[in-house]
Amino acid sequence: MASPSQPLQGKTACKKIFWAVFPHACFILSLVIYAFLGALMFSHIEGNRKVNLSEEYRKFLQNLWYISRNLSDNMTENEEIFKEKIHALLNTAERDWFVNPKDIWTFFGSLFFCCTVFTTVGYGNTYPVTRIGKYLCMLYALFGIPLMFLVLTDMGDILATVLSKSYSEFRKLQSKILASKLCSGSTCNKGDEPKSRAQSNIVINEPLTIMEVLKSQTGSKRKPVKYRNAEIFEMLIARENEERKPTRNKSIERWSSCPELARGKTMSRVIENFDKIGKELEKLDVPIVLMVLVIFVYISCAAAILPNWETRLDFQEAFYFCFITLTTIGFGDTQLEHPKFFLFFSLYIIIGMEIVFIAFKLGQDRLIGLYKKVISFCGEKKMPSKKVYPK
Repeated sequence: MASPSQPLQGKTACKKIFWAVFPHACFILSLVIYAFLGALMFSHIEGNRKVNLSEEYRKFLQNLWYISRNLSDNMTENEEIFKEKIHALLNTAERDWFVNPKDIWTFFGSLFFCCTVFTTVGYGNTYPVTRIGKYLCMLYALFGIPLMFLVLTDMGDILATVLSKSYSEFRKLQSKILASKLCSGSTCNKGDEPKSRAQSNIVINEPLTIMEVLKSQTGSKRKPVKYRNAEIFEMLIARENEERKPTRNKSIERWSSCPELARGKTMSRVIENFDKIGKELEKLDVPIVLMVLVIFVYISCAAAILPNWETRLDFQEAFYFCFITLTTIGFGDTQLEHPKFFLFFSLYIIIGMEIVFIAFKLGQDRLIGLYKKVISFCGEKKMPSKKVYPK
């Protein structure tokens, strides 16, 4: 029959898990809401703008009409000259003259634009044209970029923990395999090893009683002791009483007696979780070659999937596009025909940017260590050698 404390223990465990996950979910949810609000804002402002026919557009149409008329009148004109004229004229054209704003600034197109803003990718193929849209874009980036970096740092702690634990487990497994190979090659007495381990565990784990401690203290009467005998008795009796008490769940007692205390303790733990952001990333120490291999595999998987809906891209072009995106370079030379499908890949972008960020952080640490070694080496070379004078 289940005791009444078991449901309470289950509830407290669920609450601990919830409050541990809460800061990470809060950051990701804030970024998602921020992206959706930006998509609604830019789709309304830039999508509903009026297209005014400027004087440059009228001159472009007039020059195009002159070139086409001369070609029709003089069919013997050189084809290369005609191509040069058309190419020079098309270079003066602007894309906004021939595109409807509502076709570009749809909700998914605006959402894709917002993602390129706060991730600092900035492809350049979609940009605000109106003056209000430009001002709002600067204000949107001013708050969105720090939020994105906060999400990257927070997720970096999770990935750093996973990578460090995986690498440590791999090293333990490697050391065990190496030890087993060495043991198989030499004469190892396997029968005596468990016994010695069991005996050592018994000696370490069994608590000493008062009589045993007093017997061990008989030979040390001549030496000056720090505590008096009464204080030693009180400490030993308190330790034995503490060991004989049954283990009790203090959080359940607080919850049952005074819920405000447990709630305050939970809030303090949540605040501590916020304060620990970025700590695990600073402690990460894995080989840089391993991170480069992880990045290569990660980009290769996306490069194999992306050509399924972007038919103009092959594996090499998709690999190049993913690398330019994850490193936030964003030339814009490779454009996507279906950016809304790539939006469903947004989690891939965030995680990939985090992996690249971790690799850059490790490379930065290695580079700083290299500079320290070079400076210390140069300092030792330039130090004057000590001269020994004869007495």
